[in-house]
Amino acid sequence: MYKTEVLELMKILFIGESWVVHMIHTKGYDSFTSTKYEEGATYLLSCLRQEGVDVTYMPAHEVQVRFPQSLEELKVYDAIVISDVGANTFLLQNPTFYHMQIIPNALELVKQYVAEGGGLLMVGGYLTFMGIEGKANYRNTILADVLPVVMMDKDDRVEMPSGFSPLVSQPHPLVNDLGEWPRLLGYNKLSAKPGAEELLSHDGDAILTVGTYGAGKTAAFASDCSPHWGSLEFMNWEHYSAFWSKLIKHLN
Repeated sequence: MYKTEVLELMKILFIGESWVVHMIHTKGYDSFTSTKYEEGATYLLSCLRQEGVDVTYMPAHEVQVRFPQSLEELKVYDAIVISDVGANTFLLQNPTFYHMQIIPNALELVKQYVAEGGGLLMVGGYLTFMGIEGKANYRNTILADVLPVVMMDKDDRVEMPSGFSPLVSQPHPLVNDLGEWPRLLGYNKLSAKPGAEELLSHDGDAILTVGTYGAGKTAAFASDCSPHWGSLEFMNWEHYSAFWSKLIKHLN
C-alpha cells in the first residue's frame, strides 16, 4: 500500500530536530534578551536528498498545527522519522490544548499507519524515547507497542563525554562493511524487544534495533543524528550519509 513505484523516490516525513533558544545577556547592571531558531537536521536532510530520498520536513513547533489529521494523509509517505520531539507535542496540539476540541490522536494514527505497512524510525535525543527527566515520555504512549525496543520508565540518558563507539551485535546489511564506528557522546538507554534485531550495541544497551509491527517496519537508533550526541567525528564520518540513507530505505 505504501510502497513507491519503480524509479520513484522514497517519500518520508521527518519530524523534529528543531528548537528555539531564548537567552538572557547580562553585562554589569544592564541586561537584554535575544532569541534564535535552530534546526539540527539540516545536514542529514541534505544527505538523504542526495541519496534519492524525497524528504518533507516538519519542525517540532509545526506539529501542533500541521500534523496530518487522517491516516490517508500519512499514507502519502513511505516512512515517518521522529527525532528529538516529545510525545506531548503530538498529544497536546493547539485545537485540544487551547480550544478543548476533540481531534484524532496523532500517535494512534502513527500506530495504525505502521500496522498497515508504513515505516517508523525514532532517533535518540533529549526528547525522544523517555529523554531528559522522562519528559519525552514515549514509554507511556501507544508507540511503546510499535517501537522495536523496551524503554525505561525514567530519564534514560547515558551521557558519554569521553565518547563511545558502538559495536556490531550481528551481521546485517545495514551495518556490514562500515568499519569501526566513530565516537558518539551519549544515547538513550534501550533494550531490544524479543523478536527484534539488535544490530549495534554498547555495554549491553541497544544502539540500533530493527523490527516489525503489523505489516510495517520499525527502527530505533538510540543516539543522535546531529549534535550534541552526534559528535563532529560522527557528522564527518565517511559513511554518515550512506548509513542513514540505507536505514531509511530499509523501512520501505
